[in-house]
Amino acid sequence: MDPHIQRSLNDKLYDKRKIGALDLEKVIRDCIDQDDHERIRAIIHELCHEYAYSVHQPNARNGGLIGLAAASIALGPEVAQYLGEIVPPVLACFSDQDARVRYYACESMYNIAKVAKGEILPFFNSVFDALCKLAADAELSVKNGAELFDRLIKDIVAESAATYVSVLQSPEESIAETSSGACSPTFQSETAFPTAFSLPRFIPLLRERIHVINPFTRNFLVSWITLLDSIPDLELVTYLPDFLEGLFKFLNDPNKDVQVATQDALEGFLQEIRRIARLKRGIEDSRKSRTEKRTRTMSDSGSGNTEEASRQQESMGGEEYAIADDTADGSWIPGQDVQIDHQRIIEILIPFLEAPNDISQEDIQLTALRWVDDFFEICPEDLVLFLPRLLSMVLPAISSNSEAIRQAALKVNTSLMNLVASLSDDMSLPPRTATPSTPRLSIGRAPQGGRDSIEPPREAVGNQSDIGGSISSRFPPSNSPIPPKFPELDYQATVNALTLQFLNEFEETRVVALEWLIMLHKKAPRKILAINDGTFPALLKTLSDSSDQVVQRDLQLLSQISQNSEDDYFALFMVNLLSLFSTDRRLLETRGNMIIRQLCTNLNPEKIYRTLADILEKDEDVEFASIMVQNLNNILITAPELIDLRKRLRSLDTKDGQMIFVSLFRSWCYNAVATFSLCLLAQAYEQASNLLQIMADLDITVNMLIQVDKLVQLLESPVFTYLRLQLLEPEKYPFLYKSLYGLLMLLPQSSAFGLLKNRLNSVSPIGYLHIVPRGGNTQATNAPTQSYERPTRVKGRAEDIKWMELLDKFRAVQERARRQTLQQYSNKPSAPGINSNGVGTTSATFTPPRVPTPSGGTGGNAPSGSSKPRGGLTGIGRLAGGRKAASRGK
Repeated sequence: MDPHIQRSLNDKLYDKRKIGALDLEKVIRDCIDQDDHERIRAIIHELCHEYAYSVHQPNARNGGLIGLAAASIALGPEVAQYLGEIVPPVLACFSDQDARVRYYACESMYNIAKVAKGEILPFFNSVFDALCKLAADAELSVKNGAELFDRLIKDIVAESAATYVSVLQSPEESIAETSSGACSPTFQSETAFPTAFSLPRFIPLLRERIHVINPFTRNFLVSWITLLDSIPDLELVTYLPDFLEGLFKFLNDPNKDVQVATQDALEGFLQEIRRIARLKRGIEDSRKSRTEKRTRTMSDSGSGNTEEASRQQESMGGEEYAIADDTADGSWIPGQDVQIDHQRIIEILIPFLEAPNDISQEDIQLTALRWVDDFFEICPEDLVLFLPRLLSMVLPAISSNSEAIRQAALKVNTSLMNLVASLSDDMSLPPRTATPSTPRLSIGRAPQGGRDSIEPPREAVGNQSDIGGSISSRFPPSNSPIPPKFPELDYQATVNALTLQFLNEFEETRVVALEWLIMLHKKAPRKILAINDGTFPALLKTLSDSSDQVVQRDLQLLSQISQNSEDDYFALFMVNLLSLFSTDRRLLETRGNMIIRQLCTNLNPEKIYRTLADILEKDEDVEFASIMVQNLNNILITAPELIDLRKRLRSLDTKDGQMIFVSLFRSWCYNAVATFSLCLLAQAYEQASNLLQIMADLDITVNMLIQVDKLVQLLESPVFTYLRLQLLEPEKYPFLYKSLYGLLMLLPQSSAFGLLKNRLNSVSPIGYLHIVPRGGNTQATNAPTQSYERPTRVKGRAEDIKWMELLDKFRAVQERARRQTLQQYSNKPSAPGINSNGVGTTSATFTPPRVPTPSGGTGGNAPSGSSKPRGGLTGIGRLAGGRKAASRGK
């Protein structure tokens, strides 16, 4: 360069440096006219290394920057071959410590890019990286200069990125690179000139920069992502998984502008994905319909004329490959060949479905839920692969404090259920054979899987039409002409994910998890919920849940498993249930009634009662067996769900009624009052009268009197209406009177005593007591001359009941209970309620149960531990006072 130009560029005043730049511009133009490129290269080299790279001379760097801009302006269209030497030193000044140098670098690069236009695109990555750093510059003038340059680059990219080919690209080199592959000549000619802008080269840089936290840089990145996505030929959506995770994190930026811009960008991507999916689905449907039409045409033509059909096939065969990749009219539509990795996108979305620790991050969770919901229309088959992980995230979101998130999670959950319900079931699988050995009926331990478990059911029994509710229209039915190809669902992983939700603190999540298990078991009972897979104990443990809705659905699922299983499976379920009641007495007291009634609603009540009776008969824990029998008896008398069982129990003239009565009687022997009430319920009045004679020799405790008090109140309920009407026929039911009067004699003069006495006096039975047979005679000496049938010795099959054996069984059980009680008290010599002879006395340590209503209200047990009776025998407390008053009266 001329010396005066060198002095001007080194001057500290901007005006003089500008004059020097103008002089340099004239020199470059003269060199171009003279075709002196050697001098031009020498000048550019001097500007770069003597000025722009001058570290310790800021004035020289500024002069070099304005000199390079002037040289680029002078070069005009020929600047392309010099950009490789001009651009790097200018970009290096973008990170200079001096703010003025950074500003002049932006100004210089703006002038260079304005001249180079599309030729600047090969340097796009370097330019983008430099602008990304300047977007967060602390100096306002530098930031304004960078924004001005950024707008110019965006205009160039929007106009030329998809099509511009650099003049420096050698066609021969490009053809040599592409001809090494097995490509057609047409493909080679189209790809011989690669564009100056390369999206695959840019994506790694974007993936690296997307994790910045500065709001200005984030806004800069979002603006560029939006711009590149708006260029149709670039198809940025193909690379969406590379930067989607970072883009989602922008949603919790404190800057509102960043949030809005990011939300708009994500919405644009989602619309594009949805549009491409619909386009491809339409092309596929059109292609299949044309194939089917062609097949029908060939079959019709073939049936008429074989030669004509062959000619049509030859004429149509050429078109088949020509339109294979096109639409119905043969035109190409943008986006039809775009490949989007939906599975990677879903993989990225799943972590964002988790409930955030900060309220400010709820927008991320809500946006992720909406994306997943849209993917049911885009690629439902891919969602099946992620079902266990999706459930682990979506189900807790149902209990979110945010109403928007809760509604979005419920919508996704409903779509997931409809999707799974639309899948094919497992009816074609070979059945499994159950283990022939019967389970060990012991209730001394908590339920466990393992050696006491059995195989899953042999066949499923259930209605498959009501699975999952109404199927959404977004999932084609199985008879659709184009059924979707869904992968096989991992049932075991799905069940494990749902079982973990039992530990969730929110009721809504636990309820939905059980609804999922109910639906899955209806759909594939042979694939899930075997009794030895760890899920069964979790379901039993869930019976102790604090939510009634959770317990009801848990019982529905357990009933469904039992209904679709063999008898051994059901028996083991009953064993485990009794074991749970035995170890958790509070559960028995608070939920026992509801659990048994719910099971009776879903299953066969007779099967439940007979199975429980068989298990209790063999139980060694007399105290628990007595409490359990008391609860079962109360439910049997009061629950409306057992009305059919009560009717069958009263039919002792049938074999079915006899079997039910005998089965229940043998286990009801653990509780004397329950056994007596069972005889009243079955109209076995003579047996009830005989029981009273045995009960008179038992130790009458407060607990027994409370049960008698409750029985008296139940006699006034609608369940025993038939019994009260039978009091009007004393000659036909003499043992009914004897039983009720015997019950009256057991009671102290309490409110229950008065209630029963008033009922008996209301029918004036005293004149008929002489007809009660004695010594087994069917008539009394002063009875009327006509004969009548024995009330409990009904004709026919009733004689098959071995009444005396049942009484012996009752005596033996009660004696065993007395010995066990004495043994327990002997181990505790200081325990209250034992007299000097070691015989248990009436003690107020038993807590009476609540009296059930005729509609089947909750009835408790009579466990010890309370010094004050509740309800029931209300007159016992006043009995002692009444006797004292009577003695004073005397």
